Amino acid sequence: MPEAGGAEPVETLSLTDNCAKRLSKLREMENNPKLMLRLTVLGGGCSGFQYKFGLDDTINSDDKTFTHNGTQVVTDQVSLELLGGSVVDFKEDLGGSYFSINNPNATANCGCGVSFSI
Repeated sequence: MPEAGGAEPVETLSLTDNCAKRLSKLREMENNPKLMLRLTVLGGGCSGFQYKFGLDDTINSDDKTFTHNGTQVVTDQVSLELLGGSVVDFKEDLGGSYFSINNPNATANCGCGVSFSI
């Protein structure tokens, strides 16, 4: 279904090289070559929606998978509608190491980086 303005919704996710490297390392550490990053959007958080990151080795019937350098991120169709066009990254800085999302659909982000609004 077209969005307002007639544009088709973007139904893709991209992974950075850093994200793919971290997923490869996690596969090694867990000794599980099928391990993927599961990204889900849940209601709640301080901005209305929140990202949930997890590791999974199964694909459900409503999942979409996106691959980069042999690693995968998986999300369900409902979450993808809020995540379309996003870039999944892995960052390491003084605050720690974490997966992050650059979501072009978000109109506001919480300071923690886990919550957003549309």
